[in-house]
Amino acid sequence: MKLYQLVAKDVVRRKRRVLYAALGVVIGTMTVVGILTITLAGQARVYNQLEKYGANLTVIPAISNLDMKLGDLSLGTLTVGENYIPEEKLPEIRQITDGKIKEALRLKDQGDIATIAPKLYVKTQVDGKSVIMVGVDLEEESEIKTWWKVRVGEYFKQADQALVGAVAAELLKFNMGDRIPLNGTDITITGVLEETGSNDDYQVFVPIETLQKAFGKEGLISSIDIRALCNACPVEIIADEINQNIPGVRAVAVKQIAETEMGMVEKMSKFMLALAGVALALGCFGVVNTMMTSVHERIKDIGIMRAVGASRNQIIKVFIYEAIIIGIVGGILGYVAGTLLAYAIGPLIFEGTVVTYVPKYFPLSLVLATLIAVIATVYPAFRATRIKVADSFRSL
Repeated sequence: MKLYQLVAKDVVRRKRRVLYAALGVVIGTMTVVGILTITLAGQARVYNQLEKYGANLTVIPAISNLDMKLGDLSLGTLTVGENYIPEEKLPEIRQITDGKIKEALRLKDQGDIATIAPKLYVKTQVDGKSVIMVGVDLEEESEIKTWWKVRVGEYFKQADQALVGAVAAELLKFNMGDRIPLNGTDITITGVLEETGSNDDYQVFVPIETLQKAFGKEGLISSIDIRALCNACPVEIIADEINQNIPGVRAVAVKQIAETEMGMVEKMSKFMLALAGVALALGCFGVVNTMMTSVHERIKDIGIMRAVGASRNQIIKVFIYEAIIIGIVGGILGYVAGTLLAYAIGPLIFEGTVVTYVPKYFPLSLVLATLIAVIATVYPAFRATRIKVADSFRSL
């Protein structure tokens, strides 16, 4: 009978103890697979939000808060800076943005490259209820927000028309063709957007020139969304260039915000992986304990093997083969349990995250579990080679 066949029969005969040994490995690999799956889902959520946002850059007024003090006595804060961006700065912003993109991509086209969508926010009252009116350039805005879909009606085409978010239409009982008073000017609703899960659902969109004129804010905008041509475009460089050369505005790369959030995700995952390392160490000790017990139980068998001429290497191979079986069993169960763990607690850690199983972690689980089992078996296997034939007779 070949050695691996002997081990297989012994494992079947002692399957309960093998499962006990595999349990420690299962817990360790389950923790690792679960954490990696949750982390991957969290990262995917961040990147999905970044893509869904549409813009690569956001330009806002450069205002700041100053702490006012009289000696050690605080007098509160003072806001410094304008709350609006002059519309005349748009050509400068476009020149810098398009210039840096063309330089990075080595383009010589003289046309516009980036999508630049200015916005004006105004809070007003409609039928006694507070409403956020947003003035937009519809052509530019729809290019950035590619997920926009009109549920009822159509996009506005004239200066006295409006597009309403799904929640705003429901709360304010807006219907197609309704007229909204806008500071002395009436506008007509031409469409209602499908729900997006963003702030757009609560807002009413009108042509930016109409909103500027209605509230006496000609030439003023609240913010600017910029979408570069590609994901590889140098948005951080563009933001720095805008900040250094155009006073009164502050450009923020959305990518930088995402990287900050990703940094938090990575720190959390490192902490959780450290806990997984502890679980793996405990699993390793569990295997050592089980294998040591197995050595004591099999003194007679080992002695007989030595008596019929088995070498020390063959004795070690018996335990290594058994460790590999324990590792494979622990790896399979650990992958399944880790995936189920991720499905259970992933949405609790990252709200709204959709967790899916990750096939590439299956071989990782097998390798990790087998490695832990083999490492844990080295010492018990060494102890088994020290057993003498005389010891086996004394155990009878």
